[in-house]
Amino acid sequence: MCTLVIDRAPGHDWPILVAANRDEMQDRPWKAPGRHWPDRPHVVAGQDLQSDGAWMGLNDDGLMAAVLNRYGSLGPSPDRRSRGELVLEALDHAEATAAADALADLDPRAYRSFNLVVADALDAFWIRHSDAEDAEIEVFPLPPGLSMLSAFDLNDTSSGRIRRYLPRFRAATRPDPENSQWQDWQELLAATEVSSGEKDSAAMCFSLENGFGTLSSSLLALPDIRLDSVETPRRPIWLFAPGRPDQTGFQAINLEE
Repeated sequence: MCTLVIDRAPGHDWPILVAANRDEMQDRPWKAPGRHWPDRPHVVAGQDLQSDGAWMGLNDDGLMAAVLNRYGSLGPSPDRRSRGELVLEALDHAEATAAADALADLDPRAYRSFNLVVADALDAFWIRHSDAEDAEIEVFPLPPGLSMLSAFDLNDTSSGRIRRYLPRFRAATRPDPENSQWQDWQELLAATEVSSGEKDSAAMCFSLENGFGTLSSSLLALPDIRLDSVETPRRPIWLFAPGRPDQTGFQAINLEE
C-alpha cells in the first residue's frame, strides 16, 4: 500500500478514520480482507499470497495496522523478512501503545525500509524504518487532525502525491460512518489527477505500463471505546474496493465471520 490517510479526532464518536490505497504489481496474488490465518483467528486482514503477510488489518480488540514501503524499496529481498509480517505482529497486541513498543524493539536489519501505522480508539503511532546505516526503528505519536503517509515521511510534501492531495483531504467533509457518508474521501481515493510535470504515479489512483499500480482501496472507521457500554455498541466499519477505486465499488467487510 502506498498511501494512507488517517484522521484522529479524540473524544469523537468515531475517533479514527482511515483511507488507504494499496499500490503493488498487478501479478502479485492476494486475497481480500478476511480471517485467513488459523493461528490468528482474531485478525481480519488482506492477505498477500506471495509472503502470507498482510498490508492492512484489524483485530477484534479494535486495533488497526497498515504497512507501506518507503521510497526505493519496492519488492521483497531474499535476505530480509517480509514487511507483511509486521502487520500481523502488530495485531497480536490489544492496544496501539503495546504494539508500537513491541515493534520498536525489532531488529531493523531484518527488514527493508517501511512506514507502519498502528492505531486504536485512544492512541495512534507512525513507526519508521529508514534503512539508513545504523538506523533504529523510530516511533512517533500521530497528532490529532488529518495526516497523510506515502513512501516518504509523514505529511512530507517532497512527495508529489502528498503535496497535491493532503490539502484536498483536509478541506474535504469528514466522513460520517454511522450514516455511510464517505463521498468526499471516496472521490479523492479515486482521483487520477497529477500536477504539471509530475509522473502518473503521483496520483492517488494510477496504473503504469510495467504493471505497477493501484490494486485496491480501503475506508476504515474505529468507534470510541466508551460506546461499548451502550445497549447496541458501535463496531468498526471497513469498506473495501477490490480494484482501482475509480473503477470498483466499495463493499463492507463482514468483521464477524
